[in-house]
Amino acid sequence: MANLKEIRNRIASVSSTMQITSAMKMVSAAKLKKAQDAITAMRPYANKLTELLQSLSASLEGDSGSQFAEQREVKNVLIVSITSNRGLAGAFNSNIIKETALLSSETYSNQKVDLVTLGKKGNDVLGKSNTIVFNNNEIFDDLTYDNTAAIAEQLMDLFANGSYDKIVLVYNNFKNAATQFVLTEQFLPIASEKTNENVQIADYIFEPSKAKIVEELIPKSLKTQLFKAIRDSVASEHGARMTAMHKATDNATELRDALKLQYNKARQAAITNEILEIVGGAEALAG
Repeated sequence: MANLKEIRNRIASVSSTMQITSAMKMVSAAKLKKAQDAITAMRPYANKLTELLQSLSASLEGDSGSQFAEQREVKNVLIVSITSNRGLAGAFNSNIIKETALLSSETYSNQKVDLVTLGKKGNDVLGKSNTIVFNNNEIFDDLTYDNTAAIAEQLMDLFANGSYDKIVLVYNNFKNAATQFVLTEQFLPIASEKTNENVQIADYIFEPSKAKIVEELIPKSLKTQLFKAIRDSVASEHGARMTAMHKATDNATELRDALKLQYNKARQAAITNEILEIVGGAEALAG
């Protein structure tokens, strides 16, 4: 009977876990819809703004007129690692942590590398072996353009004052609920688009001037780029968590069914043994 009681306890435990994972899956699915709509609506605008800025910067003769487009010898690199504040999302956070560590140890092994972490999970792990310039976990509690713009301004100041020669973003890019892939994206300096010599560029009249337009576009473009990256990460997080909880629920269901079968077999064996003992006792009394 002790064995049956143990199996019953395990069935109850697995059933409880299955209810939790199923509820988390439904919550993530609801949040995913909102996050997916937000990034889908924003992505074309952000991409077009970046494309326009790069095209204008490339067409300017000589200096683009902006300190944020200054190409320097890369000695100091700042990596902005975007994770989340919560786990239970499969490999969502670990993929970012691994990519950040790879960039630090291999890609930029000859440079001094520091980090900015957005998200508690990344900060907890990466902070043990890297210098964290600053961390912001609260951004996910109230994700707005203004709050993201404040972080972008901090990064722009670090580049402008010469503290870092290159700043890159590492985050999960959202493709669909089941697929997210790690993306490493240059934030600063502004990358100029190399124009094809065979392509004729239309001759526009710029007012007040092309350089002035670029100068005003750059801060807005950088803030939008960071906002898009964080929104991408949020949508990816909900997609990854929904997928992970779906798999966990399926696994819990299989385990519960297997335990129920094991319980029924053990119960049947116990009943059979009891019947045999009763029959044996009756025969002994009769004899």
